[in-house]
Amino acid sequence: MNSVMKDRRAALAVNILSLAIPAVVVVLLGIRTKLDLGAWTKMLPHAIGAINTLTSVLLILGLVAQKMGKIRMHRLAMTSAFSLGAVFLVCYVTYHLTNPSTGFGGSGMMRAIYYTVLISHIGLSLVVLPLVLRAFLFALTNQIARHRRIAKYAYPIWLYVSMTGVLVYLMISPYYGHG
Repeated sequence: MNSVMKDRRAALAVNILSLAIPAVVVVLLGIRTKLDLGAWTKMLPHAIGAINTLTSVLLILGLVAQKMGKIRMHRLAMTSAFSLGAVFLVCYVTYHLTNPSTGFGGSGMMRAIYYTVLISHIGLSLVVLPLVLRAFLFALTNQIARHRRIAKYAYPIWLYVSMTGVLVYLMISPYYGHG
């Protein structure tokens, strides 16, 4: 198979994943009857908050390593951040399959801030998914010029999504277990 055909197949896979992952999450979130996998699932939001925190740290470390020319460290940090994204997705889906969504209990300005951050976080998480998948694919296939071009856009959005994930967690965490 020639490289053009491989590129087309990889692009198709990225496009399918970019549409399928959010679609599956929406469908799973819409399931009203929750699975009972045990009380441990109530701890998943805390794991998700930790995953987002670690992802943010790894993204910053990856950028610093890249700027310092430490490509191996950059690859390790970014691959670790990417892998944590997969772990995040499993934890997120598992939590929402087993627990009702937690409502934000704040009011006034805090409520407006929370929903502004949450909506931007969710919207940009949909935007960044295909960008990160492409950046990762280009890095894996040693298409460094293409990787750099897309990473220029993917990185700041990914960092924003990761950091706002931490912020959303911190803002809603007082309301876990309160109905």
